[in-house]
Amino acid sequence: MWPFWWKGASGFSAHSTAEQVTHGIDGTALTAIITGPFFSMICVRLRASSGIGEETTRVLALRGVHVVMAVRNTDSGNQVRAKILKDTPEAKIDVMKLDLSSMASVRSFASEFKSLDLPLNLLINNAGIMACPYTLSSDNIELQFATNHLGHFLLTNLLLDTMKKTANESNTEGRIVILSSEGHRYAYREGIRFDKINDEASYNTLQAYGQSKLCNILHATELARLFKEQGVNITANSLHPGSIMTNLLRYHSFINTLGNAVGKYVLKSIPQGAATTCYAALHPQAKGVSGEYLMDNNISSPNSQGKDTDLAKKLWEFSLSLTGEEEL
Repeated sequence: MWPFWWKGASGFSAHSTAEQVTHGIDGTALTAIITGPFFSMICVRLRASSGIGEETTRVLALRGVHVVMAVRNTDSGNQVRAKILKDTPEAKIDVMKLDLSSMASVRSFASEFKSLDLPLNLLINNAGIMACPYTLSSDNIELQFATNHLGHFLLTNLLLDTMKKTANESNTEGRIVILSSEGHRYAYREGIRFDKINDEASYNTLQAYGQSKLCNILHATELARLFKEQGVNITANSLHPGSIMTNLLRYHSFINTLGNAVGKYVLKSIPQGAATTCYAALHPQAKGVSGEYLMDNNISSPNSQGKDTDLAKKLWEFSLSLTGEEEL
């Protein structure tokens, strides 16, 4: 993360908030899907009703975007919707059920969304879990890989035809925004353990998280390559939202106490944490920007594995094989 006061080429910094980076932008012609949770240090899925997921929803709706919250807990999602509507009565927000750890749930969500015959301009793959004990998903795939990458991979593929149609008919660039993390730098040494995705004996909670976040970057990289190759008017970028001042470490009393004492100097607030997502989704400066890794509302750079186009292609093929999807 750059120092809070440093402004990059965009004119924004780590200190900028989601409202600031979208000031004056009219999103009334746009429809967005935002997947619900952000991160949880204890592997509890935080809903779009908390943290930067809620703030991203609020600010996009404030700018006139029709937001579909894709959340695991629809009761909590509806509470957020009511809260936002209380402050912004004209906000257009729908809540739909989605469990990214289940491919059946992903397929059900995509089918239900397409049945609504809505356009889709923006897909924000925001949800995630972090540092879980070894667990398998309902599809028998390691949970962090299944939730953070594979669920979003399948969701994106299932919605691409809708996004392409919207981009063509509206003559407006579609944007896919995938939340990654600087944690990608702490993946397993080989980056992605294709032959050991479900290996419990060598499983490491934080390295598995890093692996899934590296997958997010490579997913955006390969999407951007394919869109350019096919002449599709959609961009795909990944980003690091920053270290957010939340209660994620509430069960780690010493770290939480220390964080509360120094956090305001080194951590982002929730409005600052949601800024890069909103910048990538709405700002005119991001038009045509694709295959990049963003941080603090500016283009940044991942590690060498995050730039490996061959690794990105291998991950793409591996993900297709696990989901049973066909090439785009």
